Amino acid sequence: MQLRSDQLSTHLARGLKPIYTVHGDEPLLAQEAGDAIRAAARAAGYGERKVFTVSGAHFDWSGLLGAAQAMSLFAERQLIEIRIPNGKPGKDGSEALKRYCDGLNEDVLTIVHCPKLDRQQQQGAWFTALDSAGVTIRVDPIERRALPQWLAQRLAAQQQRVEDGEPGQRTLAFFADRVEGNLLAAHQELQKLALLYPAGTLAFEQVESAVLNVARYDVFKLGEAVLAGQTARVLRMLDGLRAEGEATVLVHWTLAGDILALKAAHDALGDGKPLPVALREARVWGLKERLFERVLPLLSAHQLAHLVEAASTCDGVIKGLKHPQWPLEPWEAIRRLALLLTQAVAAPPPRRGHAPVLLRLALEPSQQASQ
Repeated sequence: MQLRSDQLSTHLARGLKPIYTVHGDEPLLAQEAGDAIRAAARAAGYGERKVFTVSGAHFDWSGLLGAAQAMSLFAERQLIEIRIPNGKPGKDGSEALKRYCDGLNEDVLTIVHCPKLDRQQQQGAWFTALDSAGVTIRVDPIERRALPQWLAQRLAAQQQRVEDGEPGQRTLAFFADRVEGNLLAAHQELQKLALLYPAGTLAFEQVESAVLNVARYDVFKLGEAVLAGQTARVLRMLDGLRAEGEATVLVHWTLAGDILALKAAHDALGDGKPLPVALREARVWGLKERLFERVLPLLSAHQLAHLVEAASTCDGVIKGLKHPQWPLEPWEAIRRLALLLTQAVAAPPPRRGHAPVLLRLALEPSQQASQ
């Protein structure tokens, strides 16, 4: 049985399953899921707790299997937690976990903790055995578009809320911008608001003065924001990545990869291939498929040729080459490239024979280059 993390509390209220597998790369939600299961286990009489951490190929799986069958002298029921930090139990571990699931003891409740697992790992025999024997909870990061609602729900849980209507939405958007990609810090900021202000309605000024800018950005999420045409968010993410010391080469590689994929898909469509085939040949998967479906009709072959040229020029700037019409500083060059693509996909298609304004900007000397 598979559950979302927000379904867990309802499930636990109806009773416990013998084994729970929590996997994902969102530390806060994984921690909260484990805490909820442990609390339900204590309430059900599982008084003794043992923790086993699988560290390398020499882990003693026989000790784990023995512990699951041994009755405690001091408690009628016991909770066993199995932590697999790399998500790879190995051949021996896979066999041991299958045997573990086959011999579950009704007086033992088990929690298995894993990081994010790819599709191949989830199709492995050991994971299938865990899923069949109990409940699987996948904890995914909260996407930016869902973050304001998540924050509102957390505020409601501590008897606080934002103003109604547009002012409240602005407050939640501000809050989300400050904590994006960092739910642990978001949780701390929510707790701070609970300590600073009483239950009731929070004004924008109260949130603004209390919430720190603790957002963390993923370079691959930057590509999604660019393709979505979210100019303000793109600029904020670039500033964040720069402050965090992200490598300019990696940021450029992400942007240039999307530009080349757009050109490849556009060319394939021009050759008469259907969209699914064009996207597959351009190696576009997942969320970016939907973004490419929206973006491709907005771009002309002329625009894409200019974007490819701009990506090549930006690559040269990052490697130390000078270009009279581009900034000398690598991050400023990346900023220009990101804006070129962001505003190209956010704008309507240009009239035939007219280059869009943003692409013409790439050919104009920047203030830095002229100094």
